[in-house]
This record gives sequence, C-alpha cells and structure tokens, in this order.
Amino acid sequence: MLEITLPSLPRRCLAVAPLLLACALAACSGKPGSADAAAPNAQASAPAAATANPAEPARQSGFVQVQGTHFVLDGKPYRFAGANFWYGAYLGAPDGVGDRERLRAELDQLKAAGVDNLRVLAMSEASGFKRGVRPAVMGQPGQYDEQMLQGLDYLLAEMASRDMKAVLYLNNFWQWSGGMSQYVAWATGGSVSEHDPDLTGDWGGFMQNSARFYAIPEAQAWYRDAIRTVVGRTNSITGVAYVDDPTVMSWQLANEPRPGSDKGGHANAEVYVKWIDETAGFIRGLAPKQLVSTGSEGEKGSAADMDLYVRAHSTPNVDYLTFHLWPSNWSWIDHKDPAARLESGLATSLDYIDRHIDVAGRLGKPIVLSEFGLNRDQGSFDPATGVQARDRFYQAIYDRLLQRMQAGDAIAGSNFWAWGGRGRTTNADWMWKAGDPFTGDPPQEAQGLFSLFDSDASTLGIVTAHARAMRELP
Repeated sequence: MLEITLPSLPRRCLAVAPLLLACALAACSGKPGSADAAAPNAQASAPAAATANPAEPARQSGFVQVQGTHFVLDGKPYRFAGANFWYGAYLGAPDGVGDRERLRAELDQLKAAGVDNLRVLAMSEASGFKRGVRPAVMGQPGQYDEQMLQGLDYLLAEMASRDMKAVLYLNNFWQWSGGMSQYVAWATGGSVSEHDPDLTGDWGGFMQNSARFYAIPEAQAWYRDAIRTVVGRTNSITGVAYVDDPTVMSWQLANEPRPGSDKGGHANAEVYVKWIDETAGFIRGLAPKQLVSTGSEGEKGSAADMDLYVRAHSTPNVDYLTFHLWPSNWSWIDHKDPAARLESGLATSLDYIDRHIDVAGRLGKPIVLSEFGLNRDQGSFDPATGVQARDRFYQAIYDRLLQRMQAGDAIAGSNFWAWGGRGRTTNADWMWKAGDPFTGDPPQEAQGLFSLFDSDASTLGIVTAHARAMRELP
C-alpha cells in the first residue's frame, strides 16, 4: 500500500450498543498463561482504551480449508472480518525492538472487536531505501536475525491462545521492507538508491526494476531459502512446527506482487505468471496443510489487465484469490478531502469489488479483499480528527461484501488496512523514523494516513457489527 494518487499506482464504518463498543475498545494487558507471562503488565496508553481481565485462552480450531468457492473450518463455513497488522512480528520481538505488552493488549482488543484474522509481514530485507523499515529479518542473503524470527514465534503463540488466524506474506513488491528490489540489488551489485522512488519520484522505473526479480535465478534461490527458513521453522515458544500450526491460515507469496508498471508490465507477463505458479507450488510442497495465496491487488496490480490477473490465479497451486481496494490512491476519491467525491468513488469501488468476486466465481475459488482503506477527514493524519467519510466507506464496503456472502458468492472475508492500535508519532512531518512506535502505515507513508487507531471507536464499531453479521450467516 502506497500513498500515490495516479490511477496507475497502488494504494497501500454504524453505531452499535455501548456495551459492544466498550468490549471492542478494551485493551487488555498481560494474559495469564501467555507466551510472555513475566512481561510487565502495563496499562494501555490509548486515549479511549480501558483495561479488562482477559478471558481464558480459547480452544484452538483446526486448519482453514477450501471447499469450492468458500473456506471451511472444522466442517463449518469460515468467514472473517480481519485486519492488516504488518508489524505484528516486530512487536513480538524481544526487548529493544518489540513491545510484547502492547502486542498482547492489542490482540485482546482486536479479538474483542471480532477481528480474528491478521495479515502480517513475515520477512523483511535490510536495504538502503530512504523509507525502509529497520531492523530487518534478513541482513543479507542467507543471514537471518533470530530475534526477529522469535518475534514471529511470539506473535503466532499469542494468536493461537486467542484462536486467531494468520496470513503471512514472504516478500514485498514495494520498497518499505526491502523486498524484491533489494534482491535485485544483491544479485546485480547495484544500489537500491538508483531506483528509490522516495528519492527519484520515478514509480514506473521502480516497478520495472522490482519486476526484474522474477527472472534472476540467484534472487529466486535466495528467496526460496528465505521461504524455507520461515515456513520450515519450529516455534521456539510452543515447540510446534509452523507447517503443523493451524494458526497459519495461508502463506502469501508477497505483498502486492506486480508484473511491473502499467506501461511496461506486459513484457514481464509470462515470467510473472510462471513465477506465481512455481513459487506457489514450492510453498505447497513445504506446507501441504496450509493454504497458498498470491497477495495480489487484483486487476489494478496486474498491469490493469483482468485477463492477466485471471491467468496468474488459474494455477491449482493458488488456493484462493486476493484483491485490494485503494480509491484515493487510484484517484477515485480525493486524498485531501475524501468527502468531496465519496459517492462517485464508492460506486467505482463497489463495481471493482463485484467484478473480482465474479471472476473468482468463474475460477471456482474463494476470494478475499485483503486490503482496503481510506484517509481521515480533510486528509488529516491526526488521530484526533474525524473519520466521517471513512466510516461511510467502511460501511458501504462491508454492506456489499455481506450482500454477496448472503447470495452464496465467492467472497470469503476481508482485512482492513490497517490496524494502528496505540501507535502514535510525535514527528512534525508525520513520517516514521527508526525507533518510533509502529502504526498501520509503513515507513514510506505518513503515520496516520490509513491507520485505524485504538481510539477510532466509530470505525471499530462498524468492523465489529460486520463481524457479528457474518457470524450469524448459515
């Protein structure tokens, strides 16, 4: 997800009863029997959050499976209202990087709100990008930071105790976690600064350079080593092999893999489709109990070509489809005043949703809206400002998803972008710096651009109501 307003580029709520909102906004502290029971039991710092005694650990359910165009879990339909929580494993890392008390409190808050599916970054690469996250899991090819991997262990252990499911992505097309362009730099001996869009402003050039990754054998070998390192890991806290852990719903090839830019991406279409098929097959061989997905944005991430999107997801190695929705980044809605063209932008957004659900139905696979978001009122980044337009947007999106679910269509769930929790910046420019608290907005974006903070009661209430409505479906 990226803060860009050109149509060719990527991204990156209903009042409910007071009791329900109080439950949703309860930010619980240390969890008895948790993976870090000795950690400090500090109060949540969020303005609207209150502490509460967490419930006993939930009975863990089994593996999510695909049955036609739907997910099933323990023999019953599985639908979810999820969140993007890209930095979850970072919070789980030992002291110095992570904040395990914050992680436990926010998992409790999300679970109480009905959010029990989290999409998380599982691998990052050290890079020289101006806006890259630091530290990274992979320092250089084949070298991994064990403390960062323990952060993922901790996250999965805590999610398991709350019966939550994880979607873990193993690479990134974009610069904020190193990603594909860093692999290209390692393989070619070049510098990422040559194609850093935060320095050059050339997003088309950056995307074409990132897409070189698919055709470089050395880069692919390093990437597969990273996949084996994560997928083949045994949790240092629970002792459970990742491949035997039903907490992991799906392994995702990457965050928003694209064939390149809209203008130049078609030249890479064949190698891109082949990469998806072969990499998904590789992961399936390592983790046959778990699902495999691409992380694609849909048509907008496929050189604006729905046929290419269909080709890339037709392989039997991909279990379900994903798509993303970023109307302000695609110039359907104004970044600086989301209310100004909200209704027309919503109409375009709902059509985008419908077309992707229809495609999934024709392919006979489920589909997940795994990212969607909108700016705060007047384009503000301040958590104290309103979210009237965003709430209208969330509500309309959820209403359409529920309508299609009620009709028995292929839509299986969604993950809003993104959970910001109690993270706050004090920087005048709103940009993240190493050592700052993490929010839902990655380092290349203003901290507060799309984050749903723990104090955003109205939006979180809409999420909760949608989660409850899905649970009432047969």
